[in-house]
Amino acid sequence: MNNKVFRAGPLALTNTLTTNILNPATATGGVNGGTSAQYIIMQHIRIVNKTAGAVTFSLWIGATGANAAGTEFIGIGLSIAANQPYDWYGKARLDAADFLVGGASAATSLSITIEGEVGVAG
Repeated sequence: MNNKVFRAGPLALTNTLTTNILNPATATGGVNGGTSAQYIIMQHIRIVNKTAGAVTFSLWIGATGANAAGTEFIGIGLSIAANQPYDWYGKARLDAADFLVGGASAATSLSITIEGEVGVAG
């Protein structure tokens, strides 16, 4: 099975830590074709601080608009120095019910770009 390479962003992070940032599409409709949803495999996340001061960020994987205890993913108050990037590399899958949520300590100070693959769930 072949996945499609994708990029989300760059997007400005808000200072609302429950902001939905990324969620795979669902597949509905059609006739007798099934309803397989998509999934996303995140492979690289880059967060860039475009300001002259340090700014923190926090990311969770969980329900829409939620950042419940135990769903912490990256950051959770991690500081990025002025005019510097933060890079995460790995493989983290998001299914149709999963949302990457989070934000920054100062609105529009950080920009996030996510690279990975999109596939169809079996």
